[in-house]
Amino acid sequence: MSDNDIKKIILPYSIGVRELAEKMDASPIQVIKVLMANGVMASINQNVDFDTAAVVASELGFEPELLQIEEETPEEKGEIPLWRRVIADEKEEDLQARPPVVTMLGHVDHGKTSLLDAIRKTNVAGGEEGGITQHIGAYQIEHNGRKITFLDTPGHAAFTSMRARGAQGADIVVLVVAADDGVMPQTREAANHAKAARVPIVVALNKMDLPSANPEMAKKQLAEIDLVPDEWDGDTIIVPVSATKMQGLDDLMEAILLVADNKEIKANPKGEVFGTVVEAELDKFRGTMATLLLQNGTIEVGDTILAGKAHGRIKAMFDFRGKPIKKAGPSTPIAVMGLNDVPRAGDIFRVVESEKEARAIVEDIEANEEQQSFAPRATLEDLFERLQAGEEQELRLIVKADVQGSLEPIVNSLKELGEKQSEVSMNVLHQETGNITESDVMLAAASDAIVIGFAVDADNAAKRLAETEGVSVRLYTIIYRLIEDVEKALKGMLEPELVERTVGSAKVLAIFAVSRFKVAAGCRVIDGEIRRNGKIRVIRNKNVVFEGEIGSLKRGKDDVREVREGFECGIALKQFHEFEEGDLLECFVIEEQSR
Repeated sequence: MSDNDIKKIILPYSIGVRELAEKMDASPIQVIKVLMANGVMASINQNVDFDTAAVVASELGFEPELLQIEEETPEEKGEIPLWRRVIADEKEEDLQARPPVVTMLGHVDHGKTSLLDAIRKTNVAGGEEGGITQHIGAYQIEHNGRKITFLDTPGHAAFTSMRARGAQGADIVVLVVAADDGVMPQTREAANHAKAARVPIVVALNKMDLPSANPEMAKKQLAEIDLVPDEWDGDTIIVPVSATKMQGLDDLMEAILLVADNKEIKANPKGEVFGTVVEAELDKFRGTMATLLLQNGTIEVGDTILAGKAHGRIKAMFDFRGKPIKKAGPSTPIAVMGLNDVPRAGDIFRVVESEKEARAIVEDIEANEEQQSFAPRATLEDLFERLQAGEEQELRLIVKADVQGSLEPIVNSLKELGEKQSEVSMNVLHQETGNITESDVMLAAASDAIVIGFAVDADNAAKRLAETEGVSVRLYTIIYRLIEDVEKALKGMLEPELVERTVGSAKVLAIFAVSRFKVAAGCRVIDGEIRRNGKIRVIRNKNVVFEGEIGSLKRGKDDVREVREGFECGIALKQFHEFEEGDLLECFVIEEQSR
C-alpha cells in the first residue's frame, strides 16, 4: 500500500466499536475480528480506548491521530442550556453580556414572595415607585448600573416545567431559606431541582431579623445537602437577608452578579431570535397574552413568532411595567398580543418569516406526533435497549417512602448497588417521605428519571401528570423487591461480558495435503468436543502459535458440526497451514454472559 492510499482518521480517547467501524466505512464484524486477533474481546456496543482503536485503524489502512479536546464539562456532555447552544453558532465579536435571569425557589412560607416584592419595590429599573402597574410574571431591576431579570414565578414546579420542555428558564437559582426554620422538605426538593438542571445556586438566608434566627444551624443543614457555604471552604454563596426589614438586598444582588460573571452569560442582539414562554393566558378583552423571556436576538412589533404550536404576528408588545414598547433585546421580559392560541409555560419561541411558514412547521410537528406512538420516557424494562443504543449511561431515580426509617435504608442500598459497578452510574435525584406528588413527576419528566415509591401512593394529580408526560412510577410494599428490580435494571443496563469458554482439545497425529486448504491436520479429540463454529488455538511446546477460525471439520469424507472425545477427525484452519505432529489444538467459543 502506498502512502497515498493511507487515510488519516481522527479518533477520540474512547470510541464505540460500531462508531469506529462507521468512521472507517468498514463492517463492525471486520473490526471485531481485528480486535480479537490482537487479543481484545469487544462487542459491537463496547467502547475501546484510543491505543486499541489505533491498532485496528492501522491494520485497516488508516493513519490514526488523537482528537485534541479540552476536558468536557457537565454542560458539554448534554446538559447545555439552550442559550449556550444557540450562541455557539454566533460570532464571538457579536456577543454581548446580557442580564442574568434569576428565579427563586424554596420552602413554603420561607419568604420567596416577600423577597421578590422587597427587591421589586427597592430597585425597579426606571425607578418606578409603588410597585408594578401590571404584573406579567417577570421584571428587571438595576444594581450599580447593571440589570438583573427576575422570573416572578416562585415554585420549583414552574421552574422545572420549563426544563421539561427543553428550556433553561433561569441562569441562576436563588434558594430562599428561613434562618429560623433551616432546611425543610421543600428546600431539599428545590435544591435537587436546581442541581438536576445544573443551574448555580445562591442561598438567600431570609428572616435574619427574627430573634429565633439561627444562621449557623441553617448553614450546617445546607452543608448536609451539598450546599457548603463559601466561608466553610465550599462553593455556595450564602447571603443573610431580611425581606421585611429590606436588609442584605444589595449583597444578594452583588452575589448574583458575581455568579453571572463567572458564567459569562452572553447573547447576540442581532442574532437568531429565540426565548422561553414564562406564562400565557386568554384575556377576554385582548385575546392571548403571553409573557416571553427573550434570550437572544431582538424582537419587534410586527414579527411573526412560533411558540410551541401557537403562532401569530405580534400586534402589541409591553415591558414588565405594562408600558407599550416597539422592540426588546436579550434577557428582556415582555408581554405580547397576537398569538392564535395559548402556549405552555416553558415552550421555546422563535421568530419565523411568515404565518404561512409557522403553520407549515406546526403541521409537521402534529404529523410527527401522530406517527409516534406514546411511550414512557424511561422504564426499568427499556433502559437496557437505550444503553445499547448509546442513549443512557445513568439510572436516575426519585425515591419516596412512608417514613424516614424506610427511606434511609432504601437509598443506602440503592447507592451501594451503584458503587458495585462503575459503567452505569446511579443518581438519586431526590429522596423524601410522603406520597408521590406532581412535583416529583415533573422532576422525573425533566430529568428522564424513574419514580419509585415504597409504602406510599401517588396522588391523582401526580398520576395524571405521569400519564401525560410518560413518566414511569413504580410502587412497592416489600423493600427487597424494590432493590431486586433496580439491581436487575442495573445488570441489564450493563453490557454482557464476552467470556471465552474452552469446549475441547485435540492432538495432531498426521498432516495431509488437500487441494482446498493446502494442508489439514488428522487429529484425535482427547477432551470435550471440537465444534465447527468454534475457534482453534494451536499450541506447540506450551506456546500459542496461532489462533483463528476453522475452515473445515470432517469425519472421514463427511463435513460435520462437531466431533466428540475419543473420535478422529480432519481439521483445516482458514489462515494457518504449518501444522506439526504433536500440536495441541484447543477449541473455544466466545459467549455473552450477563453480569
